[in-house]
Amino acid sequence: MEKYVYKGKNKEEILSQALEELNVKPEEIIYKESEEKQGLFQGKRIIIEIVKIKDIAELGKNLLEELLERLKIKGQIEKFINESGITYNIHSNNSAMLIGKNGRILDSISTFINKSIDNKIGLHAKITIDIENYKAKRNHFLERDVKKIAREVTLSKIDVKLDPMNSYERRIVHNALSKFDYIETTSEGEEPNRYVIIKYKEKTK
Repeated sequence: MEKYVYKGKNKEEILSQALEELNVKPEEIIYKESEEKQGLFQGKRIIIEIVKIKDIAELGKNLLEELLERLKIKGQIEKFINESGITYNIHSNNSAMLIGKNGRILDSISTFINKSIDNKIGLHAKITIDIENYKAKRNHFLERDVKKIAREVTLSKIDVKLDPMNSYERRIVHNALSKFDYIETTSEGEEPNRYVIIKYKEKTK
């Protein structure tokens, strides 16, 4: 997978040149910006490293196929690219084995693939891995449950501490309740037992 490197004095000009030469839109790339010193009187030069998201998506699919092969599990991998990043959905006759109890194996697969890609490209990409839409369904029920709890907290004005969750699930809770007028959420505790507290707050005028 190719990484494109551009250098110059002005970030906007560098990005504009890169997008034109690569024939891509801003949402079709991720990039990292750094600086290098040129000389005593020459100032600094901006360096922008760019990777196409479609190339990252193909890399991720290849890594997942290699992983399934090592595990001797047959499966089909769908990949999707949207504003939320890259999503893979695996379909297999051994889905239960890949998901694991409470999704723990799936979480481990997600962590492995994310770290592998980050290490290979030196950039962080937004990647979600699902198996037979397990995570999508779990997210739906999690959002439904925490919204119900938030409505109860609004009426009772009593804070509720949720069970420990991973960072992905905590983010879902925060996002799901971000627009509730009388609710705020905070993450507390230490990993792997970090949890979310749903709190009542007075609405500011």
